[in-house]
Amino acid sequence: MNKVIFRPIHDNKKKHIDLLLLADEQEDMIDRYLEHGDMWMLEDNGLKATCVVTDEGNGTLEIKNLAVVPEHQRQGYGKAMVEFIAKQYNSHTKLRVGTGDSPLTMPFYHSCGFTETCRIKDFFTDNYDHTIIEAGVILKDMVVMERQINME
Repeated sequence: MNKVIFRPIHDNKKKHIDLLLLADEQEDMIDRYLEHGDMWMLEDNGLKATCVVTDEGNGTLEIKNLAVVPEHQRQGYGKAMVEFIAKQYNSHTKLRVGTGDSPLTMPFYHSCGFTETCRIKDFFTDNYDHTIIEAGVILKDMVVMERQINME
């Protein structure tokens, strides 16, 4: 990583729908949180990642969408975004994410300090209009994971 810049996106968030769809592959599901969430871009000689977070109340912030441009995945940009969000919203106490039980996403969130708190049974099969397969795994339940905001 060279000169990483985090930039808020306030207008025309849907301009980045192709990137958002990498993390949440159904547009009407993205529409449920995009406009009321805070959207951030990570730039490092061009766009590398995006993240949408929402304030869930009681000191809890939720990552609704975290996507890294495919050719820049596994280079630290996703983790940098999580750490930026934790620092940017340090008045909150907890950071939550809901994800599929995928061999790609679970190890990533564990490496960022998240631990599983619960599962929402059949979330993906009940809320998406198609089967979601990631790394050969059919996603059914949502895994809810949390970490403390300040992990120093």
